This record gives sequence, C-alpha cells and structure tokens, in this order.
Amino acid sequence: MSTATYSLAGSQAVCYHCGEPCEADSMVYDDKPFCCAGCKTVYELLAGNDLSCYYDLNAKPGTAQKAGRSRVKYDWLDDPQAASRLIQYTDDEIAIASFQIPTIHCSSCIYLLENVYRIQPAIVRSQVDFVHKTLRLTFRKKDISLRQAVELIASLGYEPQLTLRDLETKKTSSTTRSYYLKIGVAFFAFGNIMLLSFPEYLGIDALSETPLRHFFGYLNFLLALPVILYSAREFFQSAYGALRQRSTNMDIPIALGMIVMFLRSSYDIFMLQGAGYMDTLASLTLLMLIGRLFQNKTYATLAFDRDYKSYFPVAITVARDGHEASIPLSGLVIGDEIIVRNEELIPADSILLTGEAMMDYSFVTGESVPVPKKPGDMIYAGGKQTGSTISMTVVKDVSHSYLTQLWNDDAFKEEEEPGTIALADQVSRYFTPAVLLIAIAAGAYWARTDMHRAMNAFTAVLIITCPCALALSAPFTLGNAIRILAKYGIYLKNATVIEKITTIRSIIFDKTGTLTDKSGKHISYSGDELSPDDKMYIASVTYHSSHPLSRRVYQYLSGTPTAVVSGFREEHGQGIEGTAEGHVIRVGSAAFAGCVDAQTGSPQASAVHISIDGVCKGHYEIRNEYRTGLNDLIGILRSRFDLYVLSGDNDREKENLKRIIPADHLLFDQQPADKLRFIKQLQEKHTGKVMMVGDGLNDAGALRQSDVGLVVSDDTNNFSPACDAIIDARRFDGIDHLISYAGDAMHIIKLSYGISLLYNMAGIYIAAQGTMSPLVAAILMPISSITIISFSTLLSWIAAHRRGLV
Repeated sequence: MSTATYSLAGSQAVCYHCGEPCEADSMVYDDKPFCCAGCKTVYELLAGNDLSCYYDLNAKPGTAQKAGRSRVKYDWLDDPQAASRLIQYTDDEIAIASFQIPTIHCSSCIYLLENVYRIQPAIVRSQVDFVHKTLRLTFRKKDISLRQAVELIASLGYEPQLTLRDLETKKTSSTTRSYYLKIGVAFFAFGNIMLLSFPEYLGIDALSETPLRHFFGYLNFLLALPVILYSAREFFQSAYGALRQRSTNMDIPIALGMIVMFLRSSYDIFMLQGAGYMDTLASLTLLMLIGRLFQNKTYATLAFDRDYKSYFPVAITVARDGHEASIPLSGLVIGDEIIVRNEELIPADSILLTGEAMMDYSFVTGESVPVPKKPGDMIYAGGKQTGSTISMTVVKDVSHSYLTQLWNDDAFKEEEEPGTIALADQVSRYFTPAVLLIAIAAGAYWARTDMHRAMNAFTAVLIITCPCALALSAPFTLGNAIRILAKYGIYLKNATVIEKITTIRSIIFDKTGTLTDKSGKHISYSGDELSPDDKMYIASVTYHSSHPLSRRVYQYLSGTPTAVVSGFREEHGQGIEGTAEGHVIRVGSAAFAGCVDAQTGSPQASAVHISIDGVCKGHYEIRNEYRTGLNDLIGILRSRFDLYVLSGDNDREKENLKRIIPADHLLFDQQPADKLRFIKQLQEKHTGKVMMVGDGLNDAGALRQSDVGLVVSDDTNNFSPACDAIIDARRFDGIDHLISYAGDAMHIIKLSYGISLLYNMAGIYIAAQGTMSPLVAAILMPISSITIISFSTLLSWIAAHRRGLV
C-alpha cells in the first residue's frame, strides 16, 4: 500500500488522486480524502491491483473524475464498421488500436497505462508515446471488445480523444520514409566509394598499374548507379517537369551537374583514365537530400488543416423507442431525436424539444455571452450547451448544417497555391542558361587547339557551378528558423510561410480569445461591504450555476466556505436564486436582483448584481482581460501595417480598442462569412498581403483565405484550425518578433545567394581557362556548400538572439 501523503488547504482537504479541493461532504477511504466517487473508484482499482506506485512517482497525478460520463458514450464502438476504422491490425486472436490521449502528462501516467494489463489480463500489451501523447493497445478480442478496452482506459481518467475525422480513411504519406531510404542508399554508396577510392586519395603507386585499380573503379560505378537512378531521381523529375512547362528551377543546374559528373566519371573509369568523381556525386546527392528532408519536415504533432469533423463528437446519443443509444455521427439522419448534455457540441442544425438551453456560440460566431433558447427555437450546429440536458430534433444533415457552410467557400475548395515564386527559382532563370552558355563557349574555344583541355573546361565549369550551395542555403536557413521559432512557441506549417510573412501589409485581429485572454477576466466589486457570511452565501449559490458569469464570481470567491443551498432555480438570461442558512440570495441582472435603481457600472463590463433577503448589496463588474503586451505590440505594428479588428462579439469593447486602433478599422457583429468577405475585399484593394490572427473555428474561413493565417492557441496540441502558423498564447506579444525574424531570414538567404554567386563566378573564370581539373572542381563544390550553409545557419542564430527568440 502506498505511503504517499496529502496536503490540506486550511480546513479544506485536497483530493489524494487528482489534487482538486474537496467539499465538506467529500469522501474518505483508506484514511485518504477524495473529491468524488470517481476518484475514489480509480484509487480502489489501482490499490486492488497493486499499482499504488502510481501515486509515488508524482504528487496528485490523476485527473478529476467529477464530471462523470455515461458508459453509453462508447456504445458506438460496438459497430463493426466504426471499430474497424480505429483498429490498425487484427487477426483471429488479437487486435491493435492506437488512441490520442491528451491527459498524459507525467511519468505516473506512463506507469499506469503501460501496466493496465495487470488490471485487465485480456490486454496483452500497452505502449505510450509520451511525445505524441498516444497509447497503443494490443488486446485479445475474444476476451475484451474495443469498447470495453476504451471504457477501461477512460475510467482511469485517460479518455481517448476520438473525433469524427478519426473515422475517415486517411491517405498516409510515405514522403518522409522515402527520403530516409534515399538518404540511406546515398550514404551507403558514399561511404563505400570513399573506402574504395583511398588508394587514389593517398597516391599509392603500387595500385596504379594493377587490375585491382580498375576493379575498384568498376565497383564505384556500380555503387553510383542506385544513387543516380534512385536517390537523385527527384531532382531529375523536377528538372524535367520544369522544362516541360517551359520554365526553369534550381533543380535544372543541379541535375545537369550530376549528369555531367556521372558521365565524365564513367568515361574516365571505362577508358582507364582515372577513378572519376563518383564519391563527389554521392556526397552531393546526400547533402541535397538532407537539405530537402530538413526543408519538408514539419511538426507532426500539430494539425494545421482541420475541418468541422475534427471538432465534432465521434458519436451522439439518440432517443429511439424510449431508450437512449449512442450511434456514430455518420448514422445521424433528419428526424432523429438527440440528447445533448452539458458542455457537448450540437452536431447538426436542430429544433429544441425539451429542456432549457444556454448555447455558447463563441466556437462559431465569436460571441462570448451564451444565448438562452426555449423549446421550438432553432439551434445551429457548433453551439455548445452550457446547462442541463436537452433534447432536440435534427432538421438538417451534418454535412448541410450552418457550421459546415464555412467549408463550402472557394477558400476551402481550392488547393493552396504558392503566394510567391521561390527566390531560388528566380535566380535559376538567369543562372542556368548563363552557365550553359559559358561552359559551351569555353569548350568551343579550347577545342580549336586542345580537345582534352576543352573537355576539362566544359566539365569543370558545369561541376563547379552546380548550385548546391544556392539550393541548400535556403532550406537550411529556413529550417533552422522554423526550429528556433518552435522552441520560442511559434510553429510554422512550412518554410514558405516565412517568405509570405515578409510581404504582409495588413494585419486583421479577431477579438474574443485572440486579443482577449480566455483564461481570465478582470473582476471587481462595487457596493456595500460584504461580510464573510454574505460571501459564503454568494459562493454557495453561484457554485450550482453553469453560467459563465456565475462561474467567474464563484472563482473570484475561491477559498470561501460554502453552505447547503435549497430551492435553487435559474432563470436563463436573468439570474439565479437560492436559499442558504435561511437567507434568500439572488444573483443576476439588476431587474432580477431587485437593484433597478443601482448603478450599472461601465458599459464595457458585464454587471452581476447581488441581493440578499431582498436588500441590494452591490454588483460585480466583469471585464475582458486583454492579453499581456497587447498595447506594446499594437504600438509597434501600427507604424508598419494597416491594423483591423473583426469581432463576432458586440461593440461594448469599442471604447477600449479605439485607443489603440482607429475606430473605422473596428468591425463588430461579424459573422464568419463577413470576415472572409472582408479579407477578399482587402486583398483585391491592396497590393500587399493580408495576415489574419484568430483563434476559433469561426475564424477558419478567414484564416484560409488570408495570405498568412496565424492561430493564437492556449493549447497548441489541441486546437489549430486551418492556418499557416500557430503561436502559443503565452507568446502573443512575440508576433512582432515573428515578422521581424522572417525578414531577417530572407535577408540572410539573399546574402548567402550573393556569396554563392560570387564563388561561382570566380570558379567559372578559373574553370573556363581549362587549367582546373574536374577533380579539383568536384572537391571544391561540396566544401563551398558546407561553408556557406554553416555561415547562413550562424547568421540565423545571431538574428534570433537579436530578436529575443533565444
């Protein structure tokens, strides 16, 4: 039995399992306090299976179980079709499934989840990927079903994150695996070719006239074949594709240099004139592939392109024949009666049948105040119920509901196109034909007198000007910039985003959840001084309400003891009432609390009035709390960009915002379609690009339509609508650093290009004389590339330090 201790906060105990405060009527088991029956049950389960070490590894490692969930929630996993899409492997005996579990956070979590077989022997193996927060379960399907396995994991406090999108067949990309294979082949060939070429490097004369030297040359040729035919194939495909489109790109001179090196080396080997330059060819291919991999690799834990299916529940509770059943969302049809509980999303447009609904539409419209609904009202998909259980009749399919119309816009139907032409491709437009002309001219000039010298001049020019430094400096610089920004808390979709950011001329901000801080609001009290008993009565009544303003008052009074409340009732849109220790407490609007003559406070704040036994005491003012550093950030940005605010909320914050942003650039009551339309108009009006900074699903259309979509996220692993970049909310004031550093990165690339071109010009001049052997050119080419790459990487770190990113 564990000997872990628990702490007390004053007279209030802390739950031994999850660390949540325990109420006065909390449970005690085995001399340990628990905040609810759920936490106590989990403890009993672990203790009964000799897994109490879970509590020794970390203090209070569990998750709160107060919000108990009905087991019917996972009934849909009994549907073979739905279950088959979650199972990765199955045979006659076992099945393997993987789940995303966001609540994995410490070593105790890993210990418990990887020892779950001790609780349920039918689970053969369980493996945790802590970085990606996933659990891989192997179980005997004759002894336990997928639903039972998921219910067991959820009962321990580790509910899998299952969404509708998880059930859809995903096309897995093998690009990264292909790069690793190509790199492996090139590295193997490079190492062995170098080993076989050591006699040439060391000038061992004993091998100069022996058949062994020729044999080594033939082996080098054979080792180079998979490099040129497999590892380097994408460079030839890219070059061929560009030529077919009658355009140029940086892969054309690279492919040309590789072909010349391979053909010249093959000629030297078979004509017994030398060992060739197959080692340089393999090293060049290896360097280029590493650069491409570095450029293309993105952060797999972040989903940048999501649609409504990523946010909807994977199953819904329906009432059929007098019984509740959980079905996959794909099985929901018009006319079904659905049951929606507190904090659950509405998956389809429906009409309210029974219950009192308080719909939180901030997820869709940005409006932060819940909207009361009565039976017979239409409730649109994407709203979240914040009160008691309600029932509704579905009137539209999921795919035809209001929320899904966001994805019917052209911004979502069209494939994303590059916003600008890559700088490297611009350089190659002139670089490639110039190099070809110089190589041909040098060869033709020396061919009149010395054919061997002409051949050397032609091949040396093409080899030494192979623009690997040009091609590699950009991906390495941009890739390093992505890594630096990620460590700071800014995650980019790809390197192209950096180039796009440098063209921004206008920045549009959403308000709710973007400029304002979701985690807290400023609250103050005005009125008669409240006694400790008064505060206890107010805390007791607001504890029982799910309304956001009531919850905020209760949080403000945290630590205040509570009393038993009787006669509790809630009038939606008005307030709450209850009796505590014989005193009647009313909390809500001025009319509801009987404070009609009281001061209402600032129009920019929400007022919550208090009356006890019919006597008006005062009111709490709750204001939106803006993110730290907002004023300084806007002050810096407005001198360089046109700034706008598009908010789905009402205009009660207009007076605050117009102090930092012009009043005519503040637009309120904006629906998602309005935001998207405004961005389109701005793009048509201005020559510069537009950045959209938002946070919610209601911003998804605007984020996709904008040239750069930046999401401000309080949880970068959990929420990321279609966007180009994600910034940790704690780094909100770093948006200016992102824009400035993007400009620095592009300047570094241009500088690297300039140095590389100067090197190439000097190399062309010497090679065109016909006195530089192709071997010297082949050696200088990778050395210069590595030097320039190191130089650009160093500069990117210096720039990051200058901008305060490291």
